[in-house]
Amino acid sequence: MATAAIALALPFAALADSDQNKALVLEALQNTLLAGDVDAVDDYFATDIIQHNPMFDNGIEAQKGVVGFLAGSGDFKADYIRVIADDDIVAVHARYEGFGETPMIAFDVFRVEDGKIAEHWDNLIEEQPLNPSGRSQIDGATEITDLDQTEANKALVEEFLTKSMIDHAEINLTDYISPVTYLQHNPMVADGLEGFGAFMAEMAQKDISMNYAQVHQVIGEGNFVLTLSEGTLGDEPTAFYDLFRLEDGLIVEHWDVIAPMPGPDAAHNEAGKF
Repeated sequence: MATAAIALALPFAALADSDQNKALVLEALQNTLLAGDVDAVDDYFATDIIQHNPMFDNGIEAQKGVVGFLAGSGDFKADYIRVIADDDIVAVHARYEGFGETPMIAFDVFRVEDGKIAEHWDNLIEEQPLNPSGRSQIDGATEITDLDQTEANKALVEEFLTKSMIDHAEINLTDYISPVTYLQHNPMVADGLEGFGAFMAEMAQKDISMNYAQVHQVIGEGNFVLTLSEGTLGDEPTAFYDLFRLEDGLIVEHWDVIAPMPGPDAAHNEAGKF
């Protein structure tokens, strides 16, 4: 929890708006989910919180139910590896234990309004073995830098996904991805442009297509950009959460969580995945 400790070292009033929101979210997670304190939920979550996880209802009572369930299990643990804030949006890259026999890797995204968490999105997948380059789904760089490049980095990532994954246009990958350093954390993909190319060729050989239909959110802080997208993997509707790290205007590292979209009968609320 070193990230949380750093974020909470200053009083809220001394922080910029996005930093205040980041500190609020980390404090909320610490004092509710990790502490198992149902009563503290009222301090941090809006009464009408919108929930995009289809397993849970909207509203604060459902949030209290989640906290109570995890507290009752006695096994819940969380490691918050990366936390980025973009105005009123805070995104957390995390590893969870206690949801089942296998730890889960997740991205959780929160919207803060009037000092409380008002909306939540997430994407989770079971933790996988190390990828062909020996990297896990969560290791790698964590330091946030280049805050003056936030908007430029967001624009480059969105353009890359739009051209390559939505339009399937012919592009020069080196306009977007570094040909020198490209560290990959997808469980099935090796480092470098060669690893990316080999994976896409293997997919094509198996007649498995990967298509993005829409990029719903682009969240950035300095050198980190997280995108929330939907599309298909093979014939299955799929949610794609991609986290990119950039240096000097090029992508140099990538993490993702790719999970099936919930069917219409699976949802407990009407908010939808995105």
